Amino acid sequence: MRICVVAMGKIGLPLAVQFATKGHQVIGADVNARTVQSVNDGLEPFPGEHRLAELLKETVTAGNLKATTDTSDAVAESDAVVIVVPLFVDAQGVPDFGWMDAATKAVAAGLKPGTLVSYETTLPVGTTRDRFGPMLEAGSGLAAGTDFHLVFSPERVLTGRVFSDLRRYPKLVGGINEASAAAGVAFYEAVLDFDAREDLPQPNGVWDLGSSEASEMAKLAETTYRDVNIGLANQFARFADKQGLDVMKVIEACNSQPYSHIHRPGIAVGGHCIPIYPQMYLWNDPEATVVRAAREANAAMPAYAVDVLAAAYGDLAGAHVLVLGAAYRGAVKETAFSGVFPLVESLKAKGAVPYVSDPMYTVEELEAEGLPAHRGEVVTAAVVQADHDEYRTLAPADLPEVTVLLDGRRVTDPAVWEGREHIVLGS
Repeated sequence: MRICVVAMGKIGLPLAVQFATKGHQVIGADVNARTVQSVNDGLEPFPGEHRLAELLKETVTAGNLKATTDTSDAVAESDAVVIVVPLFVDAQGVPDFGWMDAATKAVAAGLKPGTLVSYETTLPVGTTRDRFGPMLEAGSGLAAGTDFHLVFSPERVLTGRVFSDLRRYPKLVGGINEASAAAGVAFYEAVLDFDAREDLPQPNGVWDLGSSEASEMAKLAETTYRDVNIGLANQFARFADKQGLDVMKVIEACNSQPYSHIHRPGIAVGGHCIPIYPQMYLWNDPEATVVRAAREANAAMPAYAVDVLAAAYGDLAGAHVLVLGAAYRGAVKETAFSGVFPLVESLKAKGAVPYVSDPMYTVEELEAEGLPAHRGEVVTAAVVQADHDEYRTLAPADLPEVTVLLDGRRVTDPAVWEGREHIVLGS
């Protein structure tokens, strides 16, 4: 099979490599010429994805994977097209379809009869059928569901472990009609591998959800659930702070029976998914008050953490405060919607002088992200923002002038910090 994957980012490139490992001929399309050159050279354009470097080199050397900046030409050569272009929302929570629309028009220009088009980018419910279907038809002169197949099939993976997650979770597919769904199921059965799991309600593999709308909603629902759950955990943590309780002992007790699955509270919710997809759901369903309240609760955590720090430290005006961790989660070199940004702004609002360090980033890389990089300045307070493994052994000797450490991720050892003010959110 000849496959075009549109967008060679942290999800698209591993997907393209996965398809190529199954012996298919894959063309990766991307607007970034440097990324395209890197792929064609068999060199991963970004670090941190397990096995990507090895498998990329193997598939390129075998002639099963190449890349191009010409999306339309790549589509014209392909039997199936998978689109993984990023979609974000603006400050009002309205989706910005600019990149997706441009990619869709480029796909339409190369579309030929019989091709399967699958959107894997998370979308508001109804977008595949009502927005991109007509756009593909207008640009190609072909009829969706008749001349070409159209499905939505959300990615359900985390960066850093894409290949294992592709095997682990069922692949969800929803078509705009039965013929499209059948084509989508057949395609993903041919390009993916699945682990056998006895704990699933039905065998692992490709699941036809019956419509593109159901598949779109499934992705939004599972991500929104996580945001709502974390929002509830954060509310519990804030109450526990007032009561002098350790919220994690409470949560672990609750989760000891099967009807409770409370998530972990934390200083921030970041990444491409959890801060964004609930807003897409709200765009579809503005009356979802529970979703809105959870999103607001999670967005407020960085400012709350700074208030907790100030209560322990005193007036933060002029205080030099080190934020430990720019990444949105541990062991991932990615700052997408990371809590570091609102945390820095909240510190500035209190008059503090914030600095940021991260073991995965150089000073120059942090400054390129618009962050005030720590260059060895003396700091008297510190906040753990990311749960990097390196922080598990953090000790007073590493920060000799720090009098207050606020751990927003529960990674540091309180016993080591005896004699210093050591605060854990929710305890």
